[in-house]
Amino acid sequence: MKTGTRNLKRKPQEIKQGADNNPQGSPTPPKRARSRYRSYTNILSLAPSERKFYGAGIPGVDLQGLKGKLIVVEGADGSGRSTQIAKLVNWLEDSGHATVQVGLHGSTLVSEELEQAKTGNVLSHRTMSLFYATDFADQLENVILPALRSGRMVLADRYIYTLMARDLVRGMDEKWVRTLYGIALEPDAVFYLNVSSEKLIERNFLKNRTLDYWESGIDLGLSQDWFESFSLFQKLMMEQYHKLQKIFSFTIVDANHSVEVVYNILRKEIENLISVKKK
Repeated sequence: MKTGTRNLKRKPQEIKQGADNNPQGSPTPPKRARSRYRSYTNILSLAPSERKFYGAGIPGVDLQGLKGKLIVVEGADGSGRSTQIAKLVNWLEDSGHATVQVGLHGSTLVSEELEQAKTGNVLSHRTMSLFYATDFADQLENVILPALRSGRMVLADRYIYTLMARDLVRGMDEKWVRTLYGIALEPDAVFYLNVSSEKLIERNFLKNRTLDYWESGIDLGLSQDWFESFSLFQKLMMEQYHKLQKIFSFTIVDANHSVEVVYNILRKEIENLISVKKK
């Protein structure tokens, strides 16, 4: 399945931070930390004619009319996605870019039913997968595509990659999963915030004083101990994210560092994205 990244791959190189690209004077990572940040592919800046779906897509969509940009921030709970998106939205809107935010189970069509299904834990993995796919499809058709048509910046707090990784960890067939999410529009940029399972546990406890049932993979019976199950599940998720990165060519960012360090990296990459002039 082609992703529209042909001829854009390059050798891994550092996403550098320094005085020239740190406009707000925020802390820059030390030299040793900087070397850990790597952009595995070019950030895409899709011209209207280059827009495409990952698979069959949604019939009747005029891809050339999608003038806005779709930016995705991926990662586990505790990776800092929501914090980074909030900061990016403030910066973009202060810079004159209208923004729209979307996320998982945000559909007005099935979000309530999905939450009920998660609470009861009585549905099969395939049925839960179809629930999430329906939620995504509804938001894609009724929120994401209209916003892109109007030229807005759409920031997605997770996209199909999390949904696919969850399905694959739970034993779903890879071909079936990729076909299911063939409706998805290829984003302009995808950032995966990679955080160690130990730091994820620390951050989740500081925020919620508990661990989430689903983010801990308790339904898989990995361990009776929630801490151990969380660690095992997150490691399985990280493995799937890295496999998906090889397929979809998104950018992996080491997010074990401070909020400002990660923000500066994302902001610089998005600045490069939106400054590209269409021919």
